[in-house]
Amino acid sequence: MENNVRFGLFDRLIISFDNGLQTVFGKPIPTGRSYPGENLPEADLDEADRRKSEGLMRVNHAGEVSAQALYQGQALVARDENVRSRLSKSAEEENDHLVWCEQRLDELGGHKSYLNAFWYVGSFTTGLLAGVAGDKWSLGFVVETEHQVVRHLEDHLQKLPAEDQRSHAILEQMKEDERHHATVALESGAVELPSPIKKMMTLQSKVMTTLAYWI
Repeated sequence: MENNVRFGLFDRLIISFDNGLQTVFGKPIPTGRSYPGENLPEADLDEADRRKSEGLMRVNHAGEVSAQALYQGQALVARDENVRSRLSKSAEEENDHLVWCEQRLDELGGHKSYLNAFWYVGSFTTGLLAGVAGDKWSLGFVVETEHQVVRHLEDHLQKLPAEDQRSHAILEQMKEDERHHATVALESGAVELPSPIKKMMTLQSKVMTTLAYWI
């Protein structure tokens, strides 16, 4: 993805379309980092706790589908090549999260959200709109998104069954990565978003997390 800066808009659009297909229907390419918690034992969860872990990890997977789409949309229309490169790099790291969450869902006997294509299209459109507003506003959108994701991960870490060490390890690493992405965006010149936009983002996130838990 880092070579996207050499391509024109049409080429980047084709690449973004391919990335979208891989994210929703295929197997995203991870960066090669180890699966968090791979050396931790699998918990002997009762059915209620297993379903809780499954639902929470499905929400996290759907959130990473949305994050991937958001970064792709923003990178597509970014004006500054350095900003585009950093957004693309963050998107690559989000692929790790997708792979980890999907693997954990498989281990729990669960499934991905059936609405992932919907989450992707909606977030990609949001990313495009944020990018069109300008790089500083687009980066500000990244900062606020990542801050909300960190709070959401902290909430899930509290809700997960304590015995589910593998899921805990995944979310802890994701939280660290999301904080890093917010820091990179701030250092790249992000501006703070107006309060009404932050509230709208929170409402959209609430809809997604509620539906993805079950569907």
